[in-house]
Amino acid sequence: MFAYYILTIIAGAAVGYVGRNFYLKRQADGALTESQKLINDAKNEARELTFKAKEEALKLQEEFKREEERKKKELSMQEDRLLKKEETLDKKIEQSEFREKELLKEVEDLNEKRKEMEEFAKKQDAELARVANLSKEDAKNELFKKIEQEHEGEILKMLDKSEAELKSKSKEKAQKIMAEAMQKYAAETASESTATLVELPSDDMKGRIIGREGRNINTFEHIAGVDVIVDDTPGTVIISGFDLVRRYIAKVALKRLVTDGRIHPARIEETLEKVREEVNVMIKELGEKAAYDAGVVGLPPELVKLLGRLKFRVSDGQNVLKHSLEVSFLAGQLAAELGGNVNLCKKAGLLHDIGKAVDHEIVGHHAHIGADIARKFGMQEEICEAIKSHHADPEPKSLEAMIVQVANLIANNRPGAQVDNLDNFIKRMEELENIANGFPGVEKSYALHTGTMVKVIVDPEELSDLEAKRLANDIARKIESDLSYQGQVKVVVLREKRAFDYAG
Repeated sequence: MFAYYILTIIAGAAVGYVGRNFYLKRQADGALTESQKLINDAKNEARELTFKAKEEALKLQEEFKREEERKKKELSMQEDRLLKKEETLDKKIEQSEFREKELLKEVEDLNEKRKEMEEFAKKQDAELARVANLSKEDAKNELFKKIEQEHEGEILKMLDKSEAELKSKSKEKAQKIMAEAMQKYAAETASESTATLVELPSDDMKGRIIGREGRNINTFEHIAGVDVIVDDTPGTVIISGFDLVRRYIAKVALKRLVTDGRIHPARIEETLEKVREEVNVMIKELGEKAAYDAGVVGLPPELVKLLGRLKFRVSDGQNVLKHSLEVSFLAGQLAAELGGNVNLCKKAGLLHDIGKAVDHEIVGHHAHIGADIARKFGMQEEICEAIKSHHADPEPKSLEAMIVQVANLIANNRPGAQVDNLDNFIKRMEELENIANGFPGVEKSYALHTGTMVKVIVDPEELSDLEAKRLANDIARKIESDLSYQGQVKVVVLREKRAFDYAG
């Protein structure tokens, strides 16, 4: 029995020992698992913190770069401003130095002129002292001798000129007789093409048109570029000018001014400007109507406007727009008979003289100018070639080009088509204006009084009064050397400075 108790105690102790060891091992495994979990959580938290730190560092780096770029841009702009200021200062310094040199040179020139005048005065005093001892006859002979010596070249030139005039007197008289005979036929056309009558409600209106000391009529002529003739003809004034557009604008503007009754420089300028705008619209409508009448479609707006300008152009006694329509119709009929391209021929015929709309502004033959314009605005090359060759320079290369050339010849050579005197007159007026416009400082010029006067308007900021006088002399000499004409051509240079502001 005792042995049984002993065994029971031993067995219980063994079981307790084993159980305690199992419990301790289980607690140790739990602690290890918890420790591993804490380590893993710490690692994850460390990784998150590292990622956030890197992300924050990248943001800071980007902000730093943006700030750095902004600073660089500001520095670059400041540097550019400083460079510009430096360049401006350099220019001002150069201008100042240049002006200083000019002033020094002017001072030197004035000193030289003063010395020359002093020497001249001394010589004159000596000469007067010598002349005082001469008799009247001796003084007269001495004066003639001196004039002959100083102006020997001019006297010889005048003698040569007089001799040449005497030799050509009979020839000139014959030419005058022939010209008068031809002008009897051309008088009506030339008069209608170079002058326009404007009817007035009463002769009292003439005084208002002229204005105080001619202020109104001078302003009108100056801005419109025409010549207004107020004579004894009752109830009318005459607007004269070779440019039909200018004359039409002047006619409409003058009629409006007369109807309105307010005639003064500001109103004249305002009315002329408004009429110019209306005429530009009318020119476009004329071009559209011509294209419609000819049955031509698809023309660029720029060519339509140039086509309308031909309404105000006369060549060989014909209105160029009517002539162009006639050539278009003839070319279309010929193409239909000969198996050519009818539409192409009609279009080329309508545009064949398009260069005449601008040939007074561009150097060259109107056929070549017209071809370049048509090519610029995208017309077919066949049309451009037909325009270029309609005067056989160069020779036509296609059937359509030959048809346009023939149509032009038929329209030009029909009975009564050409009046050469008017064409030559207009050409001479254009040449006068082109010569004046070729000088620096000239804003615009107008040939008036049938080519006996050229009004030249210059920039007052660019030319001084003395330079304007010199310009008038230079233009006159250029006209003498480049043009053939009878009589005299008066060159008038206008240097006008205006100041204006707006109220309200």
